[in-house]
Amino acid sequence: MLWLLARLKQLAAWLDLLLFTVAMMLLARLPMRITRRFYPALFHRWCMCFVRALGVDLRLHQHNTRPLPEHFILIANHPSAFEDVGIPALFPVVSLAKEEVRKWWFVGRIAEAAGTLFVQRENKDSRQAAVQAMVDGVRGGKNIALYPEGGCKGRRLWDKFLYGAFTVSLETGVPIVPVFLHYEAQQAFAWGPDENLLQKIRSIITAPNHTANYHVFDVLDPADFADRESYSAHAYQLFLGWQARFLE
Repeated sequence: MLWLLARLKQLAAWLDLLLFTVAMMLLARLPMRITRRFYPALFHRWCMCFVRALGVDLRLHQHNTRPLPEHFILIANHPSAFEDVGIPALFPVVSLAKEEVRKWWFVGRIAEAAGTLFVQRENKDSRQAAVQAMVDGVRGGKNIALYPEGGCKGRRLWDKFLYGAFTVSLETGVPIVPVFLHYEAQQAFAWGPDENLLQKIRSIITAPNHTANYHVFDVLDPADFADRESYSAHAYQLFLGWQARFLE
């Protein structure tokens, strides 16, 4: 009986997501000058709906000793595709994503309408334009989220952080909120090199453990750093410490 109730609950969650997605797709066809006033808030709710449909137990662990600011730049490690909905489900942010996301089935159109900033990682001009777009967005009052590893690198951190987030923070004076992501079924959530979006969704749904832990720590103040190199290196060392704490 309990098994049947759980199945019915999950089916209802997917039906809810389907109807919500159809509405979001239709609204995404409207001009941006109209949707920009309400679409980001709907996107936040849509992401929460997506998390429920996947059956993920998304947990926010607040290790910060001081209140988080209303205006911030969020950085996180990037082990999975799930954070593309997990981060905006918990935080009021506009994300930076690879250009390929724009072409993803149904997700791309919704992400674009929500204000996602896209970048071609191998294109220097695109990366520079993305940094300027982030600076303009932050100065315009937006919170942005990005992954300083420069892509989905797997369960463990890559060898360094890129400078984009730290450049934007220094230029705008807006602090960085660091978030360390830990999926208890790491193999199921990790993005494989040959996986497409539908395969990854299936992998997450069938994972042996659906707990996702998002650990939030105190902000990094750009006033404490002289340049982007020292800023980036300090953040990277913090993430290495959290990796040893939560993954080992």
